[in-house]
Amino acid sequence: MQGLIPILLSLALLAGCAGPSPRLSAPPPALFADAAFGPASETVGSAGLFTLSPAMRAHLRSPAFSALLRSRGLERGLVEALYSKNELRLDYDASVTRGAADTYAARAGNCLSLVIMTAAFARELGMSVRFQAVDVDDTWSRDGSLVLVAAHVNIALGHRKPRERLYDDSADRELVVDFLPPPDAARFRTRELDEEELVALFLNNRAAEALVAGRIDDAYWWARAAVHGNPAGATAYNTLGVIYQRHGQPALAERAYRAALERAPESLVTLQNLAPLLAQLGRGEEARALAQRAAAIQPTPPFYYFDQGLAAMKRGDFGAARALFEREVGRAPYNHEFHFWLALAHLRLGDAAQARAQLAQAVDTSTRRDLRDAYSAKLAHLRQVR
Repeated sequence: MQGLIPILLSLALLAGCAGPSPRLSAPPPALFADAAFGPASETVGSAGLFTLSPAMRAHLRSPAFSALLRSRGLERGLVEALYSKNELRLDYDASVTRGAADTYAARAGNCLSLVIMTAAFARELGMSVRFQAVDVDDTWSRDGSLVLVAAHVNIALGHRKPRERLYDDSADRELVVDFLPPPDAARFRTRELDEEELVALFLNNRAAEALVAGRIDDAYWWARAAVHGNPAGATAYNTLGVIYQRHGQPALAERAYRAALERAPESLVTLQNLAPLLAQLGRGEEARALAQRAAAIQPTPPFYYFDQGLAAMKRGDFGAARALFEREVGRAPYNHEFHFWLALAHLRLGDAAQARAQLAQAVDTSTRRDLRDAYSAKLAHLRQVR
């Protein structure tokens, strides 16, 4: 991982969410080290995750909301009431994972937050709700020495047949709501997630966000809750391993990583975390074997061409940088950082038109408000000086 050893963190919404196995229905023994961490600075858990706030209930009863439900139908009316630019005007923001009420109050949330809030409203209206993992390539990002990987979830809404208590899940009565769909989203396979899995993803995301913020005690308690919430899934074990490694507890980190691999043997993130840990512990042969397994899954790791491009920019070889950034954009077209640096390379080469095009892509693919604002300001400046 270009010197970022270990990868140290999966912010994976879905990676390793295998179906429950009786053999793996509980965490392995001696996995937790509660006494080694301070108390959490916030309430940890999923209580009230889908609970509507008084403001949400008032919105649900508003004349405008009711009118949309009548004119557009339950499913489409709900989606339009929540996400239309003329209505609630919710924004996508990947910086924090929130529960339903907090997402509504902030008028923003990431993919998982928006799914949770939509489910809360839908259930209040008597609709059926199905959570889905979408089989798309993971999206990698970086925060300092932490490399984050996020997968994708969406939600399918249905409703009860008139005067019947049974849900109607037929295809013509179910609406799939996808908050960041790729252009060809319809062709991707999905896997249904039960609520336990979805809640564990929420808890794991909060652990990852706390770790990125440097709140390692909070991160531990969130990850611990995520493991208990879905002991058959792999993702939270990997996050717990990262926390132990950051906390100077390599033996516990190895134990957590191996628990993750027992549940998801081909987890690239966990393989790339465990291999350098074993090397640091002087177990070179085991480390090399794991590194070979990881290389077989992904011969060229994320950020490989990007980091080479940064080096080329530093030495003033802007043509080489442009070519390298283009290679990274080609295999990760939704990473705003790659588009931004490609724009800078074009600008250094005197191609302002291409620089503007790539900055526009950076705006479109950024997942945080502050980044969108920063890229938009740079784009506006470029447009003024053309």
